[in-house]
Amino acid sequence: MEETTFTKRQVLRKSAISFAIFILVGFMVYFGYQWVKRQPKIAGAPRPLRESLNFNEQVSSRLFDSSRLVKEYPVSAAEKKVRFNGSDGLRDSVNSGTWRLRVVRSAGDTLQISLSELKALPKKEIVFDFKCIEGWSQVTHWGGVPMKTFIDHYRLGPESQLKYMGLQTPDKGYYVGIDMPSALHPQTLLCYEMNGRALPLREGFPVRLIIPVKYGIKHLKRIGTMFFSNEKPPDFWAERGYDYYAGH
Repeated sequence: MEETTFTKRQVLRKSAISFAIFILVGFMVYFGYQWVKRQPKIAGAPRPLRESLNFNEQVSSRLFDSSRLVKEYPVSAAEKKVRFNGSDGLRDSVNSGTWRLRVVRSAGDTLQISLSELKALPKKEIVFDFKCIEGWSQVTHWGGVPMKTFIDHYRLGPESQLKYMGLQTPDKGYYVGIDMPSALHPQTLLCYEMNGRALPLREGFPVRLIIPVKYGIKHLKRIGTMFFSNEKPPDFWAERGYDYYAGH
């Protein structure tokens, strides 16, 4: 076999070329970043970034399969000390006896649903790997009413034909927009229990959203109002430059 040898000059030449390429790429990244920063913002993000996020959303939503379930685990696998992340919308006190879930129907009337009425509906429990957009995940155990069961019971069929569901905390300090196929996914819950007990205050007592096909930024704590729209509802983190769809 013929052995390849390099002279000192050849080594220096290749090193110089590699270094020049590295410097060129560095300049391209820097000036590209500066160019992106100067672009007008759309919904909290520079135009090129928001357009990329919108493209990703279109691809993800077309690939979404409502019959595909997130992996579930045995109750024994659930973390007993659930990680707390975020208190937006939870700073006011709440009374479970007077709390009502306000459901704004497309016809213009508003349902006022109590916690006891919600608990009277068929209950479902789920243990899944809760994923945060920050990069951590945790197997957690939740219980509540499947969103689809809730929609059917309260005859919200016309509303469920719209493209989006909007959710807000009672103080409107936190709010999300959910695409309707994800909202009606069989594992999406109007959740009132964690680890077999009532939700802790910091986890959204009395009722929160659990939507396993989305990252944690969409799992709104302490739901006050639900409404429906063909236009994207306001979304707390999307307004701050994050992905609106937030699916994984």
